[in-house]
Amino acid sequence: MAANAIARFQFLQPYPFFSKFPLSIINNINPRRIHFRNFSATSPPLCSSSSDLIPESPEGFESSPSIVGDLLDYLNESWTQFHATAEAKRQLIAAGFHLLKENEQWDLQPGGRYFFTRNMSSLVAFAIGTKYSIGNGFHVIAAHTDSPCLKLKPKSASTKSGYLMVNVQTYGGGLWHTWFDRDLSVAGRVILRADDGSFLHRLVKITRPLLRVPTLAIHLNRTVNQDGFKPNLETHLIPLLATKTENATADSTEKSNVSSSKDIHHQLLLKILSDELNCKIDDIVNVELNLCDTQPSCLGGANNEFIFSGRLDNLASSFCGLRALVDSCALPEDLSNEIAIRMIALFDNEEVGSDSYQGAGAPTMFEAMRRITDCLSHQSAGESDFSRAIHHSFLVSADMAHGVHPNFVDKHEEHHRPELQKGLVIKHNANQRYATSGVTSFLFKEVARLHNLPTQDVVVRNDMGCGSTIGPILASGVGIRTVDCGIAQLSMHSVREMCGKEDIDIAYKHFKAFYQTFSSIDRKLNVD
Repeated sequence: MAANAIARFQFLQPYPFFSKFPLSIINNINPRRIHFRNFSATSPPLCSSSSDLIPESPEGFESSPSIVGDLLDYLNESWTQFHATAEAKRQLIAAGFHLLKENEQWDLQPGGRYFFTRNMSSLVAFAIGTKYSIGNGFHVIAAHTDSPCLKLKPKSASTKSGYLMVNVQTYGGGLWHTWFDRDLSVAGRVILRADDGSFLHRLVKITRPLLRVPTLAIHLNRTVNQDGFKPNLETHLIPLLATKTENATADSTEKSNVSSSKDIHHQLLLKILSDELNCKIDDIVNVELNLCDTQPSCLGGANNEFIFSGRLDNLASSFCGLRALVDSCALPEDLSNEIAIRMIALFDNEEVGSDSYQGAGAPTMFEAMRRITDCLSHQSAGESDFSRAIHHSFLVSADMAHGVHPNFVDKHEEHHRPELQKGLVIKHNANQRYATSGVTSFLFKEVARLHNLPTQDVVVRNDMGCGSTIGPILASGVGIRTVDCGIAQLSMHSVREMCGKEDIDIAYKHFKAFYQTFSSIDRKLNVD
């Protein structure tokens, strides 16, 4: 079982050949010669011809290979925020970035590429320009790794009417009715006790359908189509795991410390996890699991022009930003004329307010900026050095945007109706639910203009509420210029979302152009 799991994991990797070489060799590979697979061959729904993946470039666009196939691989690997961070970590190491530890001393050099993770659910990566000097700015793209989902409660085991049930809690503002009648499973992390008494952190993903939340038959709910489907999230949103039988736990002769007499988690579920991890049930001391839809991310539409997937909000932004950073500094000469530091920050817990150790509300990014400044000054940088760096910096807060819905056009402001396949959406809100200003929107659009990339603008109607992002949180943290933007999508916060295939490549090109050209653009505008 463990060997099969390892084989499946390696087969899903965009760089499968790297597992054959030591890290020293990997770090010397020319990233521009890396071949990115178009599709994960383990997922038949993705099997379109490779030409379907490459959008026809609008006139004036720079011709470059599509990253859509690699995004699909990333989405299919990243069922949870932990898996998304682990996959980003793997890709950064493969591209030659050096892993740092927050609790260790850093040794940084101009021209170097580095990253660190926190909680294995957030990540900060950066590349230092060869011509960087103390006080120069950071050019940052920030996104988040979490999505609305169902999570197992600390005590998840329950039994009703002859069924083994799994108690869950709602995370974020999901469209919870979309989770009914889906083929669900579990993924996340497990803490294991090792033979020497230490504890290990392991990621786990059960790819086969395990759970289902069945809807009530219409014969027992005759008015549902007239009155609407209004489930009670505490009593109706409980997935079924199995039918209860006398020998439900007969396969296991062990008694888990986790399960104990209070039946914290079903022994049957723990047995499935232990088989996947190739460990004993008794080795499992804690679990942190999400429910996940098992249907693979794929292309859809008559012309394969859409992406159908869970977690597009906000893994699509995360991947485009990550790939843009990696590709913008793939070779040493890419940083040879750079005076700034290029950075990406991926945070957890945005969907619930960002107030956590691994969220954007923590000072993770700004502490990293200060440490970088200190390291490169070869001493403790003065307060004025760090302040100058912040005031020279620019942040792109990248989160998905609401595309105009053809069946609900009146929900959108008449003159601001973002369309799929028309480029990044710049988000505006006079009440600062988004951090965009006239200056920051101009600078970000100037990047697009110079590279013939389309952009759109959005504001919500005055009679409707407006969501928010990590943009205002980070902008107000230490006072960094910020623009909020996103890829237009439909079905936001559904278990199954959709966006335009072309927008993925446009976003990637825009983010890459931001890294490559913002230093020269920024010096042309003086506001203060």
